[in-house]
Order: sequence, then structure tokens, then C-alpha cells
Amino acid sequence: MSVTASIVVWAIACLHVYILVLEMFLWTAPRTRAVFGTSAEFASQTKALAANQGLYNGFLAAGLVWGAVVSDPVGFQAKVFFLVCVAVAGLYGAATASRRILFVQTVPALVGLALVLLAH
Repeated sequence: MSVTASIVVWAIACLHVYILVLEMFLWTAPRTRAVFGTSAEFASQTKALAANQGLYNGFLAAGLVWGAVVSDPVGFQAKVFFLVCVAVAGLYGAATASRRILFVQTVPALVGLALVLLAH
């Protein structure tokens, strides 16, 4: 795999670890509420839901890390699968929660997917 593709896969994995931390551990913090545009009351009421969502972001990150460190063909297959998962999750999030998710999650995943496929 190309160095650029590797960097993008690792960056997306790190992004999802960051989202995991925000959603699982810092959901009610003022900075996190500002990022997600939520009130203190809403954050308090949805803390368990956000933690569940964060866990799923952790699974996406784990899958991307697995794909980045394991040898091919499994590494290639894992990267493709999890990048597609990130892109689909981003599309759903953009359609249902915030269009910003399209640019934060879907576009990087599609760029990563293209780079992984071109490098293979």
C-alpha cells in the first residue's frame, strides 16, 4: 500500500478514536457540546446513547487499524470494508443529523478508499 493511503487510513482511524472519546467520555463537557451543537440538558439526557454511538466509532477505528497492520489480502479487505462502513455511516449521519458529517467522515473515507484501491 502506498504511504499516502496508509497515512489516510491511520488518520481516519485516529479521527474515529477521537469521536469515541468525545461521545463516550466527554459528551457532557462544554467543548464537546459546542462541537455537536447540543445543550447541557440534551447532553445529559442522551449520555448513554452517545456512549453507544462512541463505541461503534471505536469499532470502526479498530477495524481500520487491523487493516493497516495485518498483511494482505486480509489487510486490503479489512481496509476496504471498514472505509466503506465509515462512508456509509457518514452518509447516514449527514442525511439524519448534520450535513457537516459528509465532509468530516464520508469524504475522507472515500478518498482513503480510492487511495487504497489505486495502491492495490
